[in-house]
Formats: sequence, structure tokens, C-alpha cells
Amino acid sequence: MENRSKEQKYLGEKGLIALIALLSAFVPLSTDIYLPALPGMADFFGAPAKLVNLTLIMFFIFFAAGMLFWGPMSDRYGRKPALLAGVTIYVISSVLCACSASIYQLIAFRILQAIGGSVASAVSTAIVKDVYRFEERESILAIVQSMVMISPALAPVLGAFMLSFTSWRGVFWALAAIGFIALMGSTAFQDTIARRSSVTIVESIGRLGVVLRNPGFLSLLILFSMTSISAMAFVASSSYVYENGFGVSEQAYSYYFALNAMGLLFGPMLYVKLSERHGRGQIINACFITIALSGVLVYLVGNISPLLFAFSILPATIAGVCSRPPGTNLMLEQQQEDAGSASSLMGCFTTIMGTIGMLIISLDWGSIIAALGIIYIAIGLTGLALWTLISKMSIIKQAPAAEAR
Repeated sequence: MENRSKEQKYLGEKGLIALIALLSAFVPLSTDIYLPALPGMADFFGAPAKLVNLTLIMFFIFFAAGMLFWGPMSDRYGRKPALLAGVTIYVISSVLCACSASIYQLIAFRILQAIGGSVASAVSTAIVKDVYRFEERESILAIVQSMVMISPALAPVLGAFMLSFTSWRGVFWALAAIGFIALMGSTAFQDTIARRSSVTIVESIGRLGVVLRNPGFLSLLILFSMTSISAMAFVASSSYVYENGFGVSEQAYSYYFALNAMGLLFGPMLYVKLSERHGRGQIINACFITIALSGVLVYLVGNISPLLFAFSILPATIAGVCSRPPGTNLMLEQQQEDAGSASSLMGCFTTIMGTIGMLIISLDWGSIIAALGIIYIAIGLTGLALWTLISKMSIIKQAPAAEAR
């Protein structure tokens, strides 16, 4: 670990990791905690499900766009100023969401919430790049991502529990409180950037193009972002599959969702254990194969019962997040400068792919479960083919410790 991590006078090393994890969790916290309320919100506003789903879809679109702004800004002005500005916007907009009088107001305030919250994902990965060397980075990313993945497991349960004594408005008040905690952590945070960019704001944003012209980074960016298509297709449709399709209650839905989401917690640490015996490339191959096979299970038996559906999709969930630590680390290794821009592009592409997944699953399918199975099969097979091709190309900067230790 570099000395900059030891300069956190107020947070300390563990506090810094906790802050990075909280910032990285803004996406699942801002979406999963209110998933159980989606059907009820449609009834409250008297709006069709497609319109209510815009509160989810528009959030991801503007979250992606916001990251393209905050990443370069953090390279230009520092990580801390960007965090303070963005998280403040997130807190204010969360309060406005809670006070929305119509579905259109809620959509508008969710857009503002997305723009503010996007700073968290854009900057958190850049902080990891600032502080840790490559050899340490995969372990830190696995720890942070495991901590982050607790939120998809707990958020729907918390949301369903809150709905037992409050309305959907209470969910957004909870998000405002979480944002306030992140704001306090950002205030205590001491900047980690070693050298700020001296270019203008326009030139700073233009650095995104410089990073994208790196063929090694771009090819890995597209590859490892694809798993978000299937993952977010499941997230966007899960409440309708369980509550409308299988007829379970909001509380029961949260438990089924949490069962699957526990795979998100397990996946990153599984990679750490597997990497002790197997090479990085072998593990990534296995992850894509598992995603495809999981899709086959979903397609064949997922419609029999809610429990079978949850267990059919669980292997894909584990495999998808298992591939994230090596994927993220490999991408960071391709780009030695402009860490904020690289981080924002990684988050942006992940979000865009996730939005594509939500749009695909929102189409009029005869069976949502069968559609999910097909999506997982397609992503697994495509990812395997692309990784087999890309990993052998000279444009990829081979990282240290790529083989089994």
C-alpha cells in the first residue's frame, strides 16, 4: 500500500475502505431498496408499470452520463471536491424524491439524484487506483465489492420491512440519510490524488476520448461491462416475476431476492480463493461458462417455482461478480494516467449495459423467465468468445501475477 492511504488522519485505513465501499454501493442502494415498492407505487400514482419503471431506467441513464462528468472533474480538481459537490446533490434530491406529488416529479428528481450519486462510482474506483499498487488491488477490490454486495442482499429486505410501517416515501428518506452519512465521510476524507490535471474543464472532459482510444482498455471495458445486461434485466423484472408471476408477497419477494443477492457477497471472495490455485484467465473463462449454463437452468426449470427460479439464477449471479475484481484490475492496469476518466468510463459502460438489459426485459415477452434465460445464455457465450479472442491480443497489457500462485 502506498503512503497516501496512511495520510487519512480522520478515516484511517479501515475507514477509507469503508468509505470506498459505501460510495461504490450507491447504485444498488438507490435501486434495490425500493424494488419491493414498485408495484405499490404504480397503484399510488395510478400509473402503468412502464411509466413507473422510468424511475429506474432514467436513473441509470443519467447515472451513466453523470459519471462522464465527475470522473474528469476529479482528475482536474481532486477527488474530495467532486465528492462533496455530488453527494450534496444526492442528499437534496433524495429529499425531493420523498416529497414528490406525481410520478413525473419523481422521475425528474430521480434524474437529479442520479447525477449527484454518480460521483460516488466515478471517484471510488479512482481512489483505489490512487492508493493501491496492482498486486494489492485485486484483494482490495474483492473486499470492497463483497462489502458493497451486502447492499443488494439487505436493501430489498430493508425496503420491504419499511413498507410494513411506512410508504414508498420513507424509502427515499432512508436514501437521504445514507447519503448524509456518505457526505460526512467525504468531509473527513483527505484527497488521494497525487497530481491534478492542469488542463481546462473542456480539455479535462476531452480526456475521456483519450482513454477510449486505448484499444486494450476499450476492448476489456466492453467485455466486462456486458454482464450488467443480464444482471440488471433480472433486477428490473424480479419484483414482477415473484410478486405478479408467482404471487408471493412483498416480504417474501425480498427474501427470495436476498437469497440470490447473497451470491453477490460470495462472488468476489470466491475469486480470491480460486486465484490461489488457478490463473486469472481460467477463472474468467469459467465465469462466462457458468453464466451460460445458469441461463439454461432458468429457461428450463425457472418457471416451476420461485425457489427453483432463485436457485437457477444464483450461479450466474456468483459468476458475474466473481469476474469483477480481475476485470476491474485489468482495466485499471491498461490506463496509467487519467484514473478518474477511466473509472468514470468503467462505471458509465456498466450502467449503460445495465440500462440496455432493463429495456430488453421491459419488452412484451411471452414469458419473462424464458426471456431472462435466453439473455443469460447469450451473455455467457458471447463473453466467453470475446475473452478467448481478446486475451490473446497484443493490445492487452498483461498484468503481474496473471498465473496461478
